[in-house]
Amino acid sequence: MKNTHIIIPALNEEKNIGNVINNLKKEGYHNLILVDDGSEDNTINIAEQAGAKVLKHIINRGQGAALQTGMTYALLNGAQYLVHFDADGQHDPKEIKSILKPLLKKEAEVTLGSRFLKKQKMPFIRKLTLKGAILIIWVFYGEKLSDAHNGFRAFTKEAAKKVTITTDKMEHASEIIDKIKKRKVKYKEVPVTIIYKEEHLKEGRKGQGQFDSIKILFKMIMEKLGT
Repeated sequence: MKNTHIIIPALNEEKNIGNVINNLKKEGYHNLILVDDGSEDNTINIAEQAGAKVLKHIINRGQGAALQTGMTYALLNGAQYLVHFDADGQHDPKEIKSILKPLLKKEAEVTLGSRFLKKQKMPFIRKLTLKGAILIIWVFYGEKLSDAHNGFRAFTKEAAKKVTITTDKMEHASEIIDKIKKRKVKYKEVPVTIIYKEEHLKEGRKGQGQFDSIKILFKMIMEKLGT
């Protein structure tokens, strides 16, 4: 696991980040890069105490910017494989092996987690907005995916250099798909579990809430119509 770096963007995750880092370490991952995106709570201290390398954005730039900061650092420090992993406890660290397997077997350069490739419960509104995003990606980007805007994904170092993120906020997920297609990066979807908790579904929570999802869909449409 020495050549695998886990990149964790975080904003005000003091309640979850300690458990997330400890659970990753239990699975044998120790190159843990926490990119703090302007938190106002104790996220940084908890992450450092748990053993993560912490990079700091002085202001809140957005998840896309945090991920690219982490990827740049990982590549400069010898990463062969890079994994995007959420800070809020929605991802299962046991599934990282599955996300990495196609890369290790050279079946793909990028793996994209999909919550629709295995049966699991999810809120109806979340499912509806995700299905809308899938349709938009198919229509505007020409890629038939089973999931969209899933933050659990992995890259080889070569792919990470090709798929640089330039959008700061949540629309980075669509940018990744766009660059995978344009730069002919081989990818594969992998079934993953998303752990939905009540706190993840509350409106007003920082990150990708239901309203944020709708805004992202709208922005995706407007950007593609303008090109």
